[in-house]
Amino acid sequence: MTAPSTFGLSTEARNLHWLLTNLVEEVPGIQSVAVVSSDGLLLLSSDPGHSRQAHQARPGKGPRGSAADLATIVSGIGSLTVGAAKLMTYGEVKHTMVAMEEGSLFVMSISDGSLLGVHGSAECDMSVVAYHMALFVGRAGHVLTPELRSELRKSMESAGGAL
Repeated sequence: MTAPSTFGLSTEARNLHWLLTNLVEEVPGIQSVAVVSSDGLLLLSSDPGHSRQAHQARPGKGPRGSAADLATIVSGIGSLTVGAAKLMTYGEVKHTMVAMEEGSLFVMSISDGSLLGVHGSAECDMSVVAYHMALFVGRAGHVLTPELRSELRKSMESAGGAL
């Protein structure tokens, strides 16, 4: 993983970047991670795919790389499961796991509708990934304030250039 630049960010934003980097590097099988706001915007990503090079490689082809693609998928799954939970009156959604032949997708609520999405390889241990996601949510949830979400959003926009 290429470490994102945290120059000029607040202590809380740098800490979230560190937590995300740690999650990807410490948990075997995690391929990429995205933190998505309640309105579906990418706030934080382990994937350098949100860069200008990814957009130039796919001009006019929708989201600007795999980080944006993961954010879109996470946002959609999050919205779908929240709607399902309301229809079924079973309470709030805690996490969603999708197991595919060649990989896995995990979505977990953070706070105020924000979501943590993880794309894992087929070989990843789903229980280990879910455990470490829960640790991330426990550590990040209380600091993900509206001000910090705004700072992270601006940071992602400036890192991606004028996309």
